[in-house]
Amino acid sequence: MSAPDRKEAEVRRMLDGPHPLVPPDLALRAAARGRRLLRRRRRLELAGWLLLFLAAVAFTYWAATQQPWMPPPTRTTPPLEGW
Repeated sequence: MSAPDRKEAEVRRMLDGPHPLVPPDLALRAAARGRRLLRRRRRLELAGWLLLFLAAVAFTYWAATQQPWMPPPTRTTPPLEGW
């Protein structure tokens, strides 16, 4: 008997044997787990969007207050004091 024939015979023997009992609430448990996973994924996605939005707001605030596009003031002359 060759290897594929032996494997096929073993699979047929396993399928012809008694099948294990499936718990009656298996579908309900699977659906509940799926709902939990979906809720978790939605929460993580919402948290990611919220974090991205807050980062954009923080960057906008920083850019508006610091104005990084403006060149720094020149320091060629000393400040005039005591006039």
